[in-house]
Parts: sequence; C-alpha cells; structure tokens
Amino acid sequence: MAELPANGKVSPEIFDELIYPSLKKGNKKVLVGPQHGVDTGIVDLGHGKVMATTTDPVFIVPAYGWEKAAWFAIHILVSDVVTSGLKPTYMCIDLNLPLSMKKEELDMMWGTMAKECNKLGIDITSGHTGKYDGCGYPMVGGATVMAIGDKNKYVTPKDARVGDRIIVTKGAAIEATGLFAAAYEKKIEQIFGKDFSQRAGGIFYKMSVVEDALTAVTVGVRDRGVTSMHDATECGVYGGLFEVAQASGVGMRIEQEKIILLPEVRAICEKFSIDPYTSISEGTLLITCRPNRAEKVIAVLKAKGIDASIVGDVLDKKYGITVVEGGKERELVHPRIDPFWEAFAREGRA
Repeated sequence: MAELPANGKVSPEIFDELIYPSLKKGNKKVLVGPQHGVDTGIVDLGHGKVMATTTDPVFIVPAYGWEKAAWFAIHILVSDVVTSGLKPTYMCIDLNLPLSMKKEELDMMWGTMAKECNKLGIDITSGHTGKYDGCGYPMVGGATVMAIGDKNKYVTPKDARVGDRIIVTKGAAIEATGLFAAAYEKKIEQIFGKDFSQRAGGIFYKMSVVEDALTAVTVGVRDRGVTSMHDATECGVYGGLFEVAQASGVGMRIEQEKIILLPEVRAICEKFSIDPYTSISEGTLLITCRPNRAEKVIAVLKAKGIDASIVGDVLDKKYGITVVEGGKERELVHPRIDPFWEAFAREGRA
C-alpha cells in the first residue's frame, strides 16, 4: 500500500485510496470534478455559463522580499485557474499568519497581493485573517480562485486529442531557476558574476502562466485551437506532460531538444545538479492544440513577448508516452520526486 510522502503532494495512489472514494458524486452540474493531475474543477452555472475553481496554499517566503513573495503567491494561485482558458474573476482567501509577523510586514504583503488582484481584475469576495500559534512560513493559509465564462470556451487537462501538437512556453525549470536566483542571490553572483545574477533574477517574474494561457486561447479552443493547458509545477515539464497524457487517456512523443532551455537555467541546473526537465517550473505552460492552429498559437505568444516551441505530438494511447533524447527514444515515467527541493535545501544548509 502507498504511504504518505515525507513532504509535498500525495501520490496518485494515496489520492485514489483515501481521498477520491469519499467524495460525493452524481451532481450533473459538476462537469469536471477532482482528479489527480487536473487542477481545475468546472461547475455548470446554467444559461451557457460555467465556473472554473482552483484551491491552493497561500505560499509566502519572506526571504524573497515581501513584494516578490506576495506577487508570486498571487500568481501561483491564479495560474491554475487560467489553464481553463477563462479569465479569473473572484477569490476567497484565508490568511493564517505566524505569531512573528509584524503589522508593517502584513501591510507590505497584503498591499502587493491586493494590487495584483486589481491588475488581474479579480474581486476578493470573502476571507479570514488571523495570527495563530503553530502557523509558519511558507504555508500561511489557503485560497480559492474562480473564473466565470462561456460553457463552450473552457478546456481542461482531460481534453488533449490524438493529432494535437504539444507546445511549451518559456522552457524548462523556470521556477527552479527563479527561486534559486531570489533565495541565493549572493551565491549566484559569486559563482557566475553580477550580470548573470541579474539575468537569472529577472526569471523570477516569469513564474506565472496567466498571460500565457489567456493569450493562447485567443486563437480559439477545442476544434478551433487549444484543447488543453496545464502549468508545469511539481516535477516540471515531464511531470506535467505525463499528467496531461494520463488525464486525457492518450500517448505522447516529446522531443527534448525542442524544449527551450534558457542559458541561465542550464547553468544553474548543471551547477546544482538539477534535472531541468523534471524540476518545478511554475511559469511554464503546457499546451496541446489542433495541428492546424499550432503555429498561430506560437505567433500570438511571441507577439506578447512569450517564447514558446512545438515539442511533440499527441498520439494514440497504445504508443505510450516517450521522450526522444539525443536521437534515442525512451519511455517517460512520472518523475515522482522533484529534484529541486533537495538541491534547494542542500544549498540552504551549506
């Protein structure tokens, strides 16, 4: 039997064994319910409208600086719901703050969070704020984000189709690099130099798929374009693509050399022994789309300054999920353990 992890998300086996069997089922208004690898639920509101919902921890790391930490917290929360293709609309947020937090720190944190919500057009509809014994960084609460839109305009990771092209935005290990650059700025500068450190630091603000997702769907969805979207969080590009394939019941063929790998990403991952393709990468959007619309998706992303590349194809399930690396094809299995966390903790102990 599967065991609970020492740290991080539970495995699909634990979800299937303990979580899923207890869920109430049968409500026809729930078009997409809880499923491993599918971060967005869809509820039919009637009159041709649906609501997409996601829930995640409020993730605050003071070491990044309060403004950076708060910006990242909001974009983590919103990046899941926008993979539905619908514009974020409302948020409910619960802040369970550490006893050590000072008033001026809360002011800086919440001021940035509220400003980002305003920029994104999100209304805060309810919440709770308090300081409690036993609460600590980085998990200081939780939030639910909702997006309301037309029933015929949403997609989920369950909707990839045979024949689709696979598109990856920004490249691999965006979050791993951005977090290393923010948390270990002095060390990065000592190793690679000031110019490199500044470029790597700029990757921090790539850790959002909000603009990527809302731009991609302007081409169209389903038969007219994008069929599924998923952000490459835990276990990175390969973990995310594996989840899309499993959720959609399809196979994939992925060409590793076509996945963008920024010079700063390559250097940091090599130095700290991180596999970039299986490492945490919030900010990297995984898209499947109809083959005749793939180049158009690339073009609209490029017009927004978002680099992206076509990295493979969606196949029939019987062909499995494979990666082509150095001209050789191998089966892709879910990475399970993200290499970022051990590397990050190791440098923190150094």
